[in-house]
Amino acid sequence: MLVESQDGLPMKSIADPRYIEIIASLRAAREKVGLSQEELASRLGKPQSFISKVEACERRIDMLETLAVCQALGITLDLIIPSDLRHLLDQGD
Repeated sequence: MLVESQDGLPMKSIADPRYIEIIASLRAAREKVGLSQEELASRLGKPQSFISKVEACERRIDMLETLAVCQALGITLDLIIPSDLRHLLDQGD
């Protein structure tokens, strides 16, 4: 599904509201488990600026990076998927 901006042009995936929701969920999970950006970055072998840029939606992360963040936080991927996309997780059953 292609999301359009107000001017009718396709939005970059980093500006897609669903991507922003995923990143917000990751940040909320990080805060819930009590990790600082620096602590999470250390678990991932990345600099703190990596987490900062991801959480500010200045840097896009791919699926493997997303899975690594989930693992470092001790959460499952389904916890960060926007509600309007969760049905996609059940299609493999």
